[in-house]
Amino acid sequence: MYNLKQGVSIENGNEFYVLKNEDWDTFINDDSLFQKMKERIKGLSPSQSRPNGILAPVGSGQELWACGVTYLRSKIGRQEESKNAGGGDFYAKVYEAERPEVFFKANPHRIVGPNGKVRIRKDSTWDVPEPELTLVVSSSAKIIGYTIGNDMSSRSIEGENPLYLPQAKTYDACASVGPCIYVTAEPLNSDTTIRLVINRNNKTVFEGSIAISQIKRSLEELVSFVFRECSFPHGCLIMTGTGIVPGHDFTLKSGDEVKISIDGIGTLVNEVE
Repeated sequence: MYNLKQGVSIENGNEFYVLKNEDWDTFINDDSLFQKMKERIKGLSPSQSRPNGILAPVGSGQELWACGVTYLRSKIGRQEESKNAGGGDFYAKVYEAERPEVFFKANPHRIVGPNGKVRIRKDSTWDVPEPELTLVVSSSAKIIGYTIGNDMSSRSIEGENPLYLPQAKTYDACASVGPCIYVTAEPLNSDTTIRLVINRNNKTVFEGSIAISQIKRSLEELVSFVFRECSFPHGCLIMTGTGIVPGHDFTLKSGDEVKISIDGIGTLVNEVE
C-alpha cells in the first residue's frame, strides 16, 4: 500500500488500485487493515503501472520510534564506538536486559520518503545509515504492516557519550521510510533478509545483509515496551534495530546513494545531502 498526495494506492498481484481522497491516518489505523484493503478494491479498475507522487508511508499524526541493540552485531558495534568514553557496558547490559532500548526517533516533518534526501549532521564526523525492518502499528498496539526504515545515525556523537543519543539520532531528515507498507495476513518469515548497498560515484563502497531471525527479541515484545506508558491515537511506526554495521573505516559522505531492500517489501532509495 502506497501513500499518495491524492489518496491511497493498493497493490495486488502487480495491479494498482487508487482510492482517492482517503485520509492516510484514518485508513491505516485499522486492526483489520488486510481485510479492509481486499474489500475496498472490489469493483475498481486497476492500473498496470505504479503511481507517481509516492510519499513516506507515515501520517501527519504518527510518530516514528526506534529500538536499539536488538542484534548481536549492533551490540558489538556500539561497544566498540563507545569504549573510549567508558560506555561499552551500557550496550552489553541492555542487550541482555529484560527491558530493551526504545527511543523516540522522529515526528513526520523530520522523515523523508523514497528518493528523498537524508542528512548527516554538520557537527558529526562519523555517520552511517541503519537499515531496519520497520513495523506499522495500530493504536491498539497490533502490528498491521511492515515497511523499510533508514535510521540515520551519528556514531561519533553517540560514541562520545551514550547520553548524547537524542542528538545523534534526532534531527531534520534523520530518517527515511518506504516505499510502501507491506500488509499481509501472516507474520513475516523469519528468514526474511535485509540488504544494504551504499554507492558513491557510481561504485559500491559498502554492502551487507542479515536475516530478521537474528533479532534477539520478538517483534511483539518490542511493540509492548513502546506502548507500555505511551498512547498513539493514530498508531505509530517502530524501527526494530539494525544488524548491519559498517566498520570504523567507513562514514557516509554527501552524494552517497543508500539502497535498503527487504524481501517482500521492496527497496528504499535515498541520497545523502
